[in-house]
Amino acid sequence: MPRMLDVSDDVRAEIGDEEADRLLAGDDAPGSYDCTSCRTPGDSERERTSTVLFVGEETAVLAFAHATCIPSQVVPVSEEQLRGAVRSITGEDAAGTTGAPPIPTGDRQATLGITCGLVLVRDELHPALVVEPNGPIARPGSTGPQDDFLPLLIEHGFAPVADLNVLPGPIEGWSALLAMGKLHAVLQSGAGGSQSAWWQAHQPLAVSDGWRAAANREKTVLMYAAPAGTIGHQPREDLMRQALEQAAAKGLLVAASMPLAGT
Repeated sequence: MPRMLDVSDDVRAEIGDEEADRLLAGDDAPGSYDCTSCRTPGDSERERTSTVLFVGEETAVLAFAHATCIPSQVVPVSEEQLRGAVRSITGEDAAGTTGAPPIPTGDRQATLGITCGLVLVRDELHPALVVEPNGPIARPGSTGPQDDFLPLLIEHGFAPVADLNVLPGPIEGWSALLAMGKLHAVLQSGAGGSQSAWWQAHQPLAVSDGWRAAANREKTVLMYAAPAGTIGHQPREDLMRQALEQAAAKGLLVAASMPLAGT
């Protein structure tokens, strides 16, 4: 029986026309499934369903989601993250972490840490990601001691924060991927309009129910970034906001808002 599947051009290009047509005809697509985004049951015979292709360096996994949760798309992931996604899909998921693969930084390497928290802006709580490297970020090819983390982000469209009570402006081409109820990656547009992962979790990162509810309500996530050693690990959201305010006062904070992909 034909399925109510959405197969994006990017997914079709990866799996081929023959496999895409088999999916649409119902040959290789399940009737019922657990949504890879919200983890609740779905039925591709009765409701629009997205095909989501997780692509690693050597393997790929095709998953299904409610079209209202996440659009059909290709999600580039590391092999380690892909194995984590498979464990999540099969119910063998492990706890998330804030680590990320090393980022090339000239002769040095640094790891990005991301903290998920709710930030109060004009008496309203907003879902936010706070990004801080564990060391200086230099431009590729640079061997000097300078930290170019904030200048690089500003060149990508992030803006300096002077007042935390002003919502950051939107940044084009970026999004936060929340799949299977956890944060998987921060995506940015690449060449030809394709998306690549700017940050990926080693394992899908758990978020609080309040954060997920706010993100699903607003469909937008705020992202703040500061140089290494500026924010630190704050055990409470009020302390995190205080650290953000101090960073902004020193001119060491940039931010942007981006759409939420998934739920």
